[in-house]
Amino acid sequence: MTLTDPMKPTLKSPPELAPLLAFGAHPDDIEFGCGGVIANETLAGRKVHFIICSRGESGTHGTPKQRMAEAKQAARLLGATVEFVELDGDAHLEVRAAHAIKLAAIIRRLRPGIVLAPSLVENQHPDHWRLGKLVRDAARLARYGGLKELRRQKSHAIGQLFFYAVTSEAEPRDVTPLLVDVSAPEIISAWTAAMNAHASQTSARNYIELQLTRARLLGARAGIGHAIALFPNEPLVFDSLVQAGRGARRF
Repeated sequence: MTLTDPMKPTLKSPPELAPLLAFGAHPDDIEFGCGGVIANETLAGRKVHFIICSRGESGTHGTPKQRMAEAKQAARLLGATVEFVELDGDAHLEVRAAHAIKLAAIIRRLRPGIVLAPSLVENQHPDHWRLGKLVRDAARLARYGGLKELRRQKSHAIGQLFFYAVTSEAEPRDVTPLLVDVSAPEIISAWTAAMNAHASQTSARNYIELQLTRARLLGARAGIGHAIALFPNEPLVFDSLVQAGRGARRF
């Protein structure tokens, strides 16, 4: 093995960040569940796109038209783009192969490196965990070159699938989370503004303080201001321990 001369370092341009694709069952799920992560990624130069799988039409507060407009504004505030996909409608989502294939086609079209989806814990809105399962299946189906419904699109394998929890009850208890530091003032500002964009929901309950408090508690665990937990679908692979970050526990 030949080592590079330390006196003559080889400079490499940083690789372009692969896009991030975030799925939400309702118009506010992504912002409340992981909006700080989105702000962190877009500020770093990563392209982020939202797929929202209902118009929030079964919600207690806000009309579908209002909620879609709120989602579009929130995405802009986070530096992301957004589109809406019709499946079964709010509060009617079912786990079906046809839906997984439809979402797999989106993954093939957008070719993300990272995918975010709601967690699989069932003690939450049923659309959340059902969409999480559909996205998990879709990420796998997107790789299969022989799937007849997708043959017109080139197969695509994502890098990582992470689940986010919209509420603390939705956090998996048997998965060690990845904590993302979202303490920077510009991240907190963008995240808070995006949550505020969902006025139909925040006027009914103080969701913003709820999410910021969750982030403060997770941050305190790691000795930082704010953190958001993501839960990997499978073990993470590192090319080097340089990429491994730091541990949350301060020994």
